Amino acid sequence: MTRKELIEQIRLKKSYLCVGLDTDITKIPRHLLSSPEPVFEFNKRIIDATKDYCVSYKINTAFYEALGLVGWEAMERTVDYIPSTHFTIADAKRGDIGNTSSQYAKAFFETLNFDAITVAPYMGADSVRPFLEYQDKWTILLGLTSNSGAADFELQQAGEGLLYEKVLTTAAQWGTPDNLMYVVGATQSDWFTNIRKLTPDHFYLVPGVGAQGGSLKEISEKAMNNDVGILINASRAIIYASDKEDFAEKASEVAKEYQAEMATYLK
Repeated sequence: MTRKELIEQIRLKKSYLCVGLDTDITKIPRHLLSSPEPVFEFNKRIIDATKDYCVSYKINTAFYEALGLVGWEAMERTVDYIPSTHFTIADAKRGDIGNTSSQYAKAFFETLNFDAITVAPYMGADSVRPFLEYQDKWTILLGLTSNSGAADFELQQAGEGLLYEKVLTTAAQWGTPDNLMYVVGATQSDWFTNIRKLTPDHFYLVPGVGAQGGSLKEISEKAMNNDVGILINASRAIIYASDKEDFAEKASEVAKEYQAEMATYLK
């Protein structure tokens, strides 16, 4: 999906919501466990219930990898089921020496056909470029994360600025706003004004709204640019809105609430 196509979907749906399919088999409604493919069945019903209110789905691959072969099969079936109108993200946080990153890129961009993948930048340019070489695919680089451990490295002084600032400005030279996004946690809202100054044209994937306490209003006011420029990810608040047989209906209601609030900010 190109940047133009993504922006068109955001404008069309009046939404910049990304639904996180961080599907934990221990948390899905118990009645689904008798299904031959409980994870995929859960995902399928969540997608059907929320696709009108979101523009993207993010799959946290750890929840699928933990299940072994059946988890990978559920992930592949889920990606194939997501409508082509929606931006698909593999939240895999990969990044290694060049030839290894090339294989990661092939796995998630060719074999699984995701639109985007999250990448850890610690090993530098040669570990990131194999992902950026794919046309009409996106690399989503970890910028300033929402976990408490962000203070250990990301918020430490590095030369004249903080380390996360160095990551943002350096990586911006490797890609373009058409193929490079950044992960910026919603709980780091105080930093968004500075981040937008450093990277005025890039999209941000923003986790941490909802269950983690980030403010949709605050993030939208501080981070949005003329092309919207943000994808707000909500996972647990939507997919686990209910643990009963009405789970899909409840997920739809919560997603619709997010979309309705986003529509007011898009004005």
